[in-house]
Amino acid sequence: MVGAMTSVPKVVIVGAGFGGLAAAKALAGVPVEVTVVDQRNHHTFQPLLYQVATAGLDVDDICYATRGIFHRQANARALRATVTGVDFGTRMVETAEGPPLPYDHLILAIGAITADFGVPGVDEHTFGLKSAAEAMQIRSHVLHNFERAERTTDAGLRARATTIVIVGGGPTGVEMAGGFSELIDRPLRRDFPGIDADRARVVLVEGQDRLLGSFAPRLSDNAGRRLERMGVEVMLATQVAAVEADCVRFVDGTTIEANTVVWAAGVRAHPLVQALGMATTRGGRLVVDDRLQVPGYPGVHAIGDVAAARIEPGELVPQVAPGAMQGGRYVAKRIADGLAPTDPSQAGGAADAGLVDDVGRFVYTDKGSMATIGRNAAVVQMPGGLKITGFPGWVAWLGLHLLMLVGFRNRANVLVNWAWSYLTYDRASRLIIELDGEATGSRSSPASADR
Repeated sequence: MVGAMTSVPKVVIVGAGFGGLAAAKALAGVPVEVTVVDQRNHHTFQPLLYQVATAGLDVDDICYATRGIFHRQANARALRATVTGVDFGTRMVETAEGPPLPYDHLILAIGAITADFGVPGVDEHTFGLKSAAEAMQIRSHVLHNFERAERTTDAGLRARATTIVIVGGGPTGVEMAGGFSELIDRPLRRDFPGIDADRARVVLVEGQDRLLGSFAPRLSDNAGRRLERMGVEVMLATQVAAVEADCVRFVDGTTIEANTVVWAAGVRAHPLVQALGMATTRGGRLVVDDRLQVPGYPGVHAIGDVAAARIEPGELVPQVAPGAMQGGRYVAKRIADGLAPTDPSQAGGAADAGLVDDVGRFVYTDKGSMATIGRNAAVVQMPGGLKITGFPGWVAWLGLHLLMLVGFRNRANVLVNWAWSYLTYDRASRLIIELDGEATGSRSSPASADR
């Protein structure tokens, strides 16, 4: 049992996202005591959150209890707790729920949260998509508004209730827009015969001059054309000035009346970063060296979205799951291959982390990028210039996401749901779950991405 292990080095991993889990799993069989701490008791497969929001999947299809992940890993345990700070002098991780956790090696994998870019009203009147709770809020809110729209005789209210604005034309925004378009076109058209579904609007707003800015222009254009054929209104080079309770205002003075606004415009550092007092980049990511160590903090590494790991000067590792997983496995390898006495009095230079340096620097391997647009349509950009669109890209997207899901049950459930949706054009998860008022559109507090 982990709790009985006292004579081996202690590794505390903050965050049960892709990076944190990759690090913990890579330490299986290594003579260390691993504790994975997260404010939730589950791992969330974030790439499929949009499918929960658009009624394609249930929330438990993409979430897995963290404690269950480590049932067969004797040297690891999961702990649900909110980390409030770290005493770097005594090497203690402080939590809100109990006594501090001692560590010899600390891996920060706390992810990121939604960035509002200083736009008034974003926190109060929009939904982020960084947690299962937010995905369920969006789904419940949209369905609740369609219920209101069918009952009202007020044309203005009906228009606002059936208009969905998504801000941010990256993969999340594109996938959300396609998902909502398909949800409205078939399932909600049948569910709400009193509403003219052709008048419902899905609007995708992007501040740059093209969607999917990290993809090749040809793929961006392909995604934009496909969305427009699906009925999505794509607004490029459009800046949001403010968001109000029933309206989005743009810098050029125009407005769109909408009861549902999803903010997918970017991410910023988790609030814990500021509390730790460490050096950060202009974007709020923790400064790390080429071994993912935090300079000046013996025994501390940072991985994933929270870390400003560099591919080369001026270019950071993208904030995507493969980068977090590669970082987690790299740090675990450093710990496994280079364990050494971790007495702080012996610290010095690269040995500050209690490790030797024969592993070498962290090297990020680009695994490519992909985004699904809708049924039989996706864009895939692979290293070496290979680009795939349409049905082949969609199949590649499906296969990769099935493989990355945690747990056989989740993979089976997702596969069955996808097959059902494909054959019937239906969405099985059209439930309004009223928790903490989300059906009326209130936003939850920011949640960690935990990648």
